Amino acid sequence: MNLYPLKFRPIFKQTIWGGNKLRDYLHKTLAPENTGESWELSAVKGNVSVAKNGPLAGKDLDFLCKHFGPELLGEKVCARTGNDFPLLFKFIDAAKDLSVQVHPNDELARSRHNSFGKTEMWYVLQADKGARLMSGFSEETDKAEYPELVQSGEIIDRLGSYEVTAGDCFFIPAGRIHAIGAGLVVAEVQQTSDITYRIYDYHRKGPDGKERQLHTDLALDAVDFTVQSDARTHYIARLNQAVTAVQCPFFTVNVLELQGTVQRNLQEQKSFVVYMCAKGQAELECAGHKLPLQTGETILVPARCADSILLQAQQAKLLEVYI
Repeated sequence: MNLYPLKFRPIFKQTIWGGNKLRDYLHKTLAPENTGESWELSAVKGNVSVAKNGPLAGKDLDFLCKHFGPELLGEKVCARTGNDFPLLFKFIDAAKDLSVQVHPNDELARSRHNSFGKTEMWYVLQADKGARLMSGFSEETDKAEYPELVQSGEIIDRLGSYEVTAGDCFFIPAGRIHAIGAGLVVAEVQQTSDITYRIYDYHRKGPDGKERQLHTDLALDAVDFTVQSDARTHYIARLNQAVTAVQCPFFTVNVLELQGTVQRNLQEQKSFVVYMCAKGQAELECAGHKLPLQTGETILVPARCADSILLQAQQAKLLEVYI
């Protein structure tokens, strides 16, 4: 069977901080109340995405990766991670503040959880006036004072806090303390991992009426205490050009402001390509297939098809991601 561009059924996650923007702003009409996350492409155990278009509809991502191997994933990806899909793609709606948290790197995650670490990036799709993101330490902090700062809640005052607008981008390497503030919709690209160490959570109570569990001790060895003078990722968007916003060993994320037609040939990357639509509507054509792509949708282009990708739109903004 010949491969083609694939769409997947979103996996919705209801959270105590979620809202309704994924439904109302990103057109995810099936999202229930208080949905905090839509997992667009996931190979996390127990939360594996299922294809929804074409002859492969109903097949999950694990099956597709194992069955097609490098044709889907790309030779470079298979050389690194075998037939495992290495990234997790999400849209996040923060109606309330998320917890202050950190993620372990590959070495620590492997030793503790037999898992990948979690390096990630955020791209802001929508921001209420005054909405903020926190990333990294803004002043000198060390391991010795960390437990007391967490206990008192003063850890918040040590973090870099940034008022954001649509189009802002943040790179969050494993170990960097961070939090998403209320009033934001973001796209998130990360390693395939669901390991989070919750550091501070505003004394919020979960469904059981008890304060949610913190992972203060686990986080201690994961946190990078380096001061960040500016944690934003700076880029200059250019019409009909794929501008690199984030490039790291785990993924490359390009921002593509589209108006008209753009032809992309990414065969040399030897990787699958994912498009997330951050704004507007577009059409993607490759391997003889045409698919619409609107705000809040995600398409996986198999590596075998990445030599000729035609993108068309009157006006749209896309994230283009590959390894």
